[in-house]
Order: sequence, then structure tokens, then C-alpha cells
Amino acid sequence: MVMTMHTAVGWHVELEFKEDDRHTEAAALVRLPDGSEVRSHGQASRHHTDANQPRVGEEIAGARALNELAMRLLTKAHEEIDSASGRISHPIHV
Repeated sequence: MVMTMHTAVGWHVELEFKEDDRHTEAAALVRLPDGSEVRSHGQASRHHTDANQPRVGEEIAGARALNELAMRLLTKAHEEIDSASGRISHPIHV
């Protein structure tokens, strides 16, 4: 079976971080081709006995924000399927 691709689409995803010596907060944003945006947040906290490694906090908080972003996109898609079809569709699983 040969799959033919017809349309190239790009999504722009941004991650921003705020951090202090113990906490990291991440904000994720994806801009979709229709102009809509989906936003999410993630957090990480460093235990007082752990070494101060800001990059690790960013990775954890960023991963949590991206995970939430993925779930919000799945929910959005599910709602759009239901709206277009006029029925309740099966849940979309990761």
C-alpha cells in the first residue's frame, strides 16, 4: 500500500520556563493552522537534598506541560469529531 501525502502543515510549539532555586514552572503553547491556540502548564520541585540542576527541572516541568498539551489536543479533537458527526464518538486514547 502506497500512502500519498498532499498537504504540508506546520505547528509552532513554544515552551517558556520560570524558575527559582527550588521550583520550575513551564508554559506550553501550540498555534494551530486555523489560528487557534492550546495552552498548558507543568511544574517541578527540587527536593532540598537534591543537587541544583535547573535543566532537570526544565525537562520535568516541560514534559508535564507537553503531556497536558497532548491531552488537551486529544480532548479538542474528540469534541470536534462529536460536533461534526452529531454523535458521541469513542474516546481517543494515547
